[in-house]
Parts: sequence; C-alpha cells; structure tokens
Amino acid sequence: MNRREFLKNGSAALALTALSPGAFAAEQTSEVVAVPRRKIRKAIMWATVNMKGSVLEKMKAIKEAGFEGVEMMGQMDQDEVLRARDETGLVIPSVCGAKHWDKPLSDPDPSVREQGLEALKQTLHDGKRYGATSVLLVPGKVTKNVSYSEVYERSQAQIRKAVPLAEELGVKIAIENVWNQFLLSPLEAARFVDEFNSPAVGWHFDVGNVITFGWPEQWIHILGKRIQKLHIKEFSLKKRDSEGLWKGFNVRFLEGDNDWPAIMKALDDIGYNGWGIAEQGGGDSPEGLRDLSQRMTKIFAS
Repeated sequence: MNRREFLKNGSAALALTALSPGAFAAEQTSEVVAVPRRKIRKAIMWATVNMKGSVLEKMKAIKEAGFEGVEMMGQMDQDEVLRARDETGLVIPSVCGAKHWDKPLSDPDPSVREQGLEALKQTLHDGKRYGATSVLLVPGKVTKNVSYSEVYERSQAQIRKAVPLAEELGVKIAIENVWNQFLLSPLEAARFVDEFNSPAVGWHFDVGNVITFGWPEQWIHILGKRIQKLHIKEFSLKKRDSEGLWKGFNVRFLEGDNDWPAIMKALDDIGYNGWGIAEQGGGDSPEGLRDLSQRMTKIFAS
C-alpha cells in the first residue's frame, strides 16, 4: 500500500466511525470486564445474642433469622459449639478473645501479660477447631498509668510470641479498633500491623467504633487488604451529643449516622468479599434477630 492508498483507506475508516458510533461503542464495550457482584456474608457476634436457651437453640434461631455464620467467644465448651454448628450448618468465621480486657497484653504486670498471651493462644486453638480463619484481639489499653508507648511496645512483644502459632494453625490474629485510647488513626493502625511482617496479623474493622472521631470509608481505604473481618455496628452522633457517648450505640441499623453507601463503596474499592458480623443490640428474640438480618441485607445492598 502506497501513501495515497493509506490516507484514502484511513479517511474512509474515520468516516464510517463517525457515521456509525453505535457499532464502534459496542466494539469497545465488549472488552470491558464485568464488575463482580458484591458478596459480604452475614454473621452475628455470639455475645449479642441474649436469648435464653442452649447453644443449639440459639444457633437454630440465628440460622432461621437468615444469618450464615456466628462469631463465637473464646473458652466455650468446644464440643457443644461444634455439635450445634454441625447441626445447624452455620459457619464460624471468627472467634472473639475472652480475656483481652481483663488480662491485657499491655498490663504493667508481666504475669498478667503472660496470662493474656496464653488466652490468645487458646483462642487461636479454638478458632482452628471451629474452622475460623481469624480471631479478634484487643491488643491493650492506654490508661493514666499505662502510657501509649508502653501499650505499643508491650502488646507487640506479646503478639509476636503468638505469631508462630497463628502461622502454624492458619488462623490470623485480627486486631480490632475499640475505645481503648490506642491506635487512633488508620495510618497508625496499618503501621502497627505491617511491623509484624507476617500475613498472620491483620485487622478486624469495627465500623461503628470509628464514627465518633472519624469516617469508616477513610479507614477502609487505608487498611485495605489488612481487613480480615468486619463488625457491623450503627452509631448516632445525635444521641451521643444529647445523651452521652455510649448512648450513640442505642440506635437500630439504618437509623444512625453511618454512611452505608460510602462504606460499601469503599469495601468494593478494596475488593472486600468477606464476613460482616453484627455487633448490635436487638438479638434478644427470634423477631429481633430477623430484624437485624433484614436490615443487614439492606446495608450490604446499599
């Protein structure tokens, strides 16, 4: 093809494109990869299920309400939990430590720190037996007598002792953002996790706990793939301001100040497709459990 033929053919192609933009657009669109549908699985934290009854009876109510899983507490009767899990078909994706508040890894007393470490190791063993992929850990708490830097150093030192076991068992240690006056920004939270240099340490992100001093979507973007599980919790700034700090949690899903569309968009942005675990009041009856489940479905679709 000589230069004249090249220009002639090129002009014809451009003219065809201008005359039939639909055909050109269809060709371009056919190459776009479809965005996968969001998949966040519904679970509920065991400590919030306040109905009377045995473990099996409660798990049946959880299942009937539409939940797929339940986050158990550490140091329960493992055999009883497993029988109930297997009979109901519920999944146990996470186990919450039972001793991290009264035996904190940051305590000034070395013997208390060691008790906290042993409790963490037991929770990891619980998680392995239940089939959980992570355990929830509160790493310590800052007080007037325990400084921020002390909590940082002591908790990291104790967690490092548990990392080999977590790696061996294949159960991650997921650190939660709670009101412990510690790890108060997402940048610091990410740094704290990264300093372990181990895939066995990640984050258990609590949506509601952030709202009084930040924006969950910002935390999600920064923590990214470090997030192992989610606690789904509502918070009302109006109730906080008028009735007191802790009263902010006394509100039902979708009736507080969580910007759920922005939160879900942030989770989409980081490719999160794991578990959303309700830590919310209302689980004291079958009707309450169903209401929680239905509201969570709306949240995950927002």
